[in-house]
Amino acid sequence: MLKITDLEVKSLDKTIIHDLNLTINDGEIHVLMGPNGTGKSTICKVLLSHPDYLVTKGDIIYNNESIKDLDTTSISRKGFFLLNQNPIEIEGITNAEMLRNALAERTNTRVDIFEFNKKLNEICNIINLPKSFVHRDINYNMSGGEKKKNELLQLFILEPKFIILDEIDSGLDVDALKTVGEALKNYYDKYKPSILIVTHHADILKYFSDYQVHVMKEGTIIENGNQNLVQKIETSGFGATTINGTDLNE
Repeated sequence: MLKITDLEVKSLDKTIIHDLNLTINDGEIHVLMGPNGTGKSTICKVLLSHPDYLVTKGDIIYNNESIKDLDTTSISRKGFFLLNQNPIEIEGITNAEMLRNALAERTNTRVDIFEFNKKLNEICNIINLPKSFVHRDINYNMSGGEKKKNELLQLFILEPKFIILDEIDSGLDVDALKTVGEALKNYYDKYKPSILIVTHHADILKYFSDYQVHVMKEGTIIENGNQNLVQKIETSGFGATTINGTDLNE
């Protein structure tokens, strides 16, 4: 279980997040929505201990242990995984090389090459990714959709228990969104991880049947709800929508 309590986060002496509280139980799916610049992506980075952000108040507890002062590697070892909005390109290191080493680091065991390659092929079939991609440099010269599928390849290999999706639907065409959505649903049904989804749209959410929704404004959560809240946002938008008396356009 993840529990964020009274969180305050600063960057360059500017408060980005304040008074933020959020609890995500094992196997639950939670969605963060809100206008641009409200701190949604900041939360994703803070959970993975990005060095540009400083927690100045509150705590982040995962499975009864504070993780707010841990480094990114230590948090990853606990089963966290971030699917980025804009995955970085790393020239000179192949997906297979990176994943084999990451898996050995995560499990602290020697990776059986035969079983590893077998699993890579199975995952490529699941996410509709050409098998040649495992030998390509990490995200190098790939389209936006290919990068997102590449991130899914990493997800299925590492089998994290807490997944953060930072606008994974951004820049995807209809076919790519369908592939990504179905792959995520496949992973959720098999492993039942906790998932935090940051998005502006409901398209990616149609692949999940049960989730909780939180609306952010100016660095804090101002509204909690379910699928009905998403429908209200989709109908009225953030531009001039008032939710429970709070004008999101102020």
